[in-house]
Amino acid sequence: MLHTYNPKWDLTSIFEGGSESEELADYVDRAEVKLKELNAKIDAFHPPERETDSAGLEEVLYAIQQVAKMSREFGAYVSCLTAQDVNDKKAGEWLARRSRLGAAYGNAWTKLDEKLALIPASVWSGLLEKPTLSRFAFVLNEHRRRANDKLPLTQEELINDLSVDGYHAWGHMYNNIVGKMKIEFAGEELSVGQAHNKTSSPDRNVRKEVSNKLKKAWEEQSDLFSETLNHLGGFRLQTYAHRGWGSILKEPLDINRMSENTLDTMWKTITKYKNIYKSYLERKAEMLGLEQLDMYDINAPIGETEQTMTYEAGARFITEQFREFSPKMAEFAEMAFEKRWIEAEDRPGKRPGGFCTSFPDSRQTRIFMTYSGTASNVATLAHELGHAYHQHVMNDMPVLNQGYAMNVAETASTFAEMIVADAAVKNAASEEEKLILLEDKIQRSVAFFMNIHARFLFEKRFYEERRNGVVPAHRLNQLMLEAQQEAYSESLNEYDPYFWASKLHFHITGVPFYNFPYTFGYLFSLGIYKKAVEEGPGFEAKYIALLQDTGRMCVEDLARKHLGVELEEPEFWEDAMEMCSADVKDFLELTKVRSN
Repeated sequence: MLHTYNPKWDLTSIFEGGSESEELADYVDRAEVKLKELNAKIDAFHPPERETDSAGLEEVLYAIQQVAKMSREFGAYVSCLTAQDVNDKKAGEWLARRSRLGAAYGNAWTKLDEKLALIPASVWSGLLEKPTLSRFAFVLNEHRRRANDKLPLTQEELINDLSVDGYHAWGHMYNNIVGKMKIEFAGEELSVGQAHNKTSSPDRNVRKEVSNKLKKAWEEQSDLFSETLNHLGGFRLQTYAHRGWGSILKEPLDINRMSENTLDTMWKTITKYKNIYKSYLERKAEMLGLEQLDMYDINAPIGETEQTMTYEAGARFITEQFREFSPKMAEFAEMAFEKRWIEAEDRPGKRPGGFCTSFPDSRQTRIFMTYSGTASNVATLAHELGHAYHQHVMNDMPVLNQGYAMNVAETASTFAEMIVADAAVKNAASEEEKLILLEDKIQRSVAFFMNIHARFLFEKRFYEERRNGVVPAHRLNQLMLEAQQEAYSESLNEYDPYFWASKLHFHITGVPFYNFPYTFGYLFSLGIYKKAVEEGPGFEAKYIALLQDTGRMCVEDLARKHLGVELEEPEFWEDAMEMCSADVKDFLELTKVRSN
């Protein structure tokens, strides 16, 4: 018997009543009480002078995990409320309260970090040998090290407090403006997300018209969005300057627990392999009867008709392919569909884009996207389920060890996406279908190696110029065009100068440089995928062990322990790029006759 899955998520199992929930209000009140109790415990905590004096630290860590759990639960729920209905004003009020709670929680950690930094090194090493604390050694060492990189406590608290109505407020304003934007097309009033889905239409006239309408909409708002971007960048740079941080990459690299050598090696290796992707873009242009592709042609389907899957069919296909690699991952996916943990309905009023968020207190996750049945939608759904499964296997870990970074979070998601994409190509019913699915898979490589590289180059250059003052909208356009031309090896006819305005990631306040972790995750997951293919179902336990280590290791150590590779050396990245290039070579071979 086939399942009928509801594409609308259920949030009532977390809190009844949506943004008007009394249950939610009570929960947040209790979280704030717990936060006050935590602050009192931290204030009373004195850095131990002997390694036997561990009780005080253990008590504080227990309390901080309680607050972390409740804070993340509340924050995730607010993210869901604001995403499902951009016109929900009450949800906007909760967003402001979430920012205040987050800042207060950050201040509590700042106070604790300063006290951790005062513990003598010999005492510190002894404390971390105790069973109750040794499991937190990586995270505690990380906090202690970062405390030494920051300003005195009162100044860091001031930064956190001012960020609520300064830094974070600019990000909220961007989201609010985008949420209210409407695109008129074919007699319909579309949200930005709905309009964007049409940019992969098989009809070039539709792609061009929608893209032009979107470009015009972003242009009309570009002065406002240049304000949001400049103020976000300015806040970060001022904070970095006061802390004495010279490199704009210090924070994102610290957050992602990776070295600059690893990042440089990754991008250099990708650049070496760009010629084959340039050949792919040239071949696609030939197939579409064009001299060169425009930006809106990159995701155009190459078949006569667009392949679509209903939500139920997509769900079944994903779970079937997961089962080949990991029965536990398949069981989790089925549960997520059955319990309505996924918001996939194609309707106006939703925020554009997709995400997965976790509820550590209720041990649930939620996935948000807009599903219209394309192969790309199926891949996105698999991608977000990979995120969700990652959190699922972390639920039994202590909260302090659940804080994995974005780059390894993207590893789990792209691994899941790869399983589904590869299976789709192998199970193709005809050569035509195989070509379409193979090309869809290559499109994702182009996104990781070219589109995201453009984002990285733009953001790096924007910060370099922002140090000297505000960067106006026309200059942002120029920086974006230059970054795209370099990243795409000048292989396109027309680029998107307003991409800096349309891409939410540039305006996110939680994480700077919300770009290179995607590419890292994609290539790192290839190493995992290779092992999974070689070892079959026996790899499942090893995969879970790897995921559970993501919150307590830097990526170089993670790769060394679980994959036996060195990320600061080019060999791993070259092997991964060879795997990706094989898809392009197959595509070029399959399309050789058609293009001649």
